[in-house]
Amino acid sequence: GAAAGGDEYERRYSGAFPPQLRARLRDAARGMFVFGYDSYMEHAFPRDELDPLHCRGRGPDRRDPSNLNINDVLGNYSLTLIDTLDTLAVMGNSSEFQKAVKLVIDTVSFDKDSTVQVFEATIRVLGSLLSAHIIITDSKQPFGDMSIKDYDNELLHLAHDLAVRLLPAFENTKTGIPYPRVNLKKGVPPDSHNETCTAGAGSLLVEFGILSRLLGDSTFEWVARRAVKALWSLRSNNTGLLGNVVNIQTGHWVGKQSGLGAGSDSFYEYLLKSYILFGEKEDLEMFNAAYQNIQNHLRRGREACNEGEGDPPLYVNVNMYTGQLMNTWIDSLQAFFPGLQVLIGDVEDAICLHAFYYAIWKRYGALPERYNWQLQAPDVPFYPLRPELVESTYLLYQATKNPFYLHVGMDILQSLEKYTKAKCGYATLHHVVEKTKEDRMESFFLSETCKYLYLLFDEENPVHKSGNKFMFTTEGHIVSVDERFRTSLWEDILPGEEHSARRAKPTELKAANFSSNCNRVPDERRYLLPLKSNYMRQIDRMVGLI
Repeated sequence: GAAAGGDEYERRYSGAFPPQLRARLRDAARGMFVFGYDSYMEHAFPRDELDPLHCRGRGPDRRDPSNLNINDVLGNYSLTLIDTLDTLAVMGNSSEFQKAVKLVIDTVSFDKDSTVQVFEATIRVLGSLLSAHIIITDSKQPFGDMSIKDYDNELLHLAHDLAVRLLPAFENTKTGIPYPRVNLKKGVPPDSHNETCTAGAGSLLVEFGILSRLLGDSTFEWVARRAVKALWSLRSNNTGLLGNVVNIQTGHWVGKQSGLGAGSDSFYEYLLKSYILFGEKEDLEMFNAAYQNIQNHLRRGREACNEGEGDPPLYVNVNMYTGQLMNTWIDSLQAFFPGLQVLIGDVEDAICLHAFYYAIWKRYGALPERYNWQLQAPDVPFYPLRPELVESTYLLYQATKNPFYLHVGMDILQSLEKYTKAKCGYATLHHVVEKTKEDRMESFFLSETCKYLYLLFDEENPVHKSGNKFMFTTEGHIVSVDERFRTSLWEDILPGEEHSARRAKPTELKAANFSSNCNRVPDERRYLLPLKSNYMRQIDRMVGLI
């Protein structure tokens, strides 16, 4: 029985993936993007988001300021158009990219009476403006001709204007950790909460750092870096872990949960990505220490992914002070973590964790927002078209070139088409079991989900073939890893530190980021399953698929 079962996994997933099928899936991913984008432009622009069931646009909920789910993200600034700019470039659509950039330049203003979340505005809007600006001004033009006639750094100026409007969040806080929300006209609202989440406050450094380095103005990087260091200094003496919600005036942890999902995820991601981009050694040192603490306290299951006895590896939510299990759910945002593990070369562990999320996807045709691994059922059953599993699938394919991940991408693409396609665009699943829809298409569906799916199937894309090195922000915006971001234009960004000691020398960077240094998957395993079929079956059983 076991042998026959093993064959069933191997039959389904291993062996070469026909190039014609791959090309067809690439076109399908592009078609998915085009349908969503065209629907937004036709029915929703200049509003922030498309309602794909009613074919209309939506902006902030002015009647109910407490509706943070909407108001944190929608700032009345054509969010979806901005968030989508670099996807157009990555897909090589220069005419639409140029049209969209001109629309943004001509119609978008941040002088709005909107209270938005600093984190969301930074990753979705600031990051996209910077990415598009870098693409337009790149002398190599890897994506085809994306230059704009008579371009005068307008997107950079817009980004600067937005960032200046976000700066009040960093004032009047005793810890240096920013307020979570800011009104773009009036600054921090008088009735503001003093509580923020670790990811929201500690994942601003990539965008703020790029802006500082492009402008030659250290202010933005300085405030973002101060927030990261403030959070880092509050980690537990006992475990080295951070909680998920903190009081910005007292530094007291209000949420003591330490995990890899919502509230924490991108804090870890940005420690590593800041280092990759800027080469500041302290960022890598913080990341390495954090990663070690995560392995020591959050990881459960057998030691090796692909050998030995015991449960498959899983990262759980624990109390930051004791390392004791706090609950038995994982959330869908955690599916980004295998992709982060790929970036540091921990490919084997990434393979296992990814397989767990993929098994949940196979069971429901989507990832529930929270999944209870003990009850083998969703705790929070909606799926808002999130990209994290696709992102990890793409990065694992880049690292292993194993066709298994093309099969995973095909499964994801087919589920999205089958369950989330709506009259105009794609809709959030209200319930992954019942497959009911909600009238919302979040901007990250076009900026990330479609982009990563397209890149997974587009072998010839300039991202892979141009010889340039690229990195994606936590919102999937593409940034070239460029020498000019390695040199800060100011000395001693934080007082009392020797500049030269802090900066990694280019040779060290090469060693740390050179792919041959990674614990790479040997060639003979390229066409076998990345995970032995007995372990795959074990995971499928664990999520109730078998």
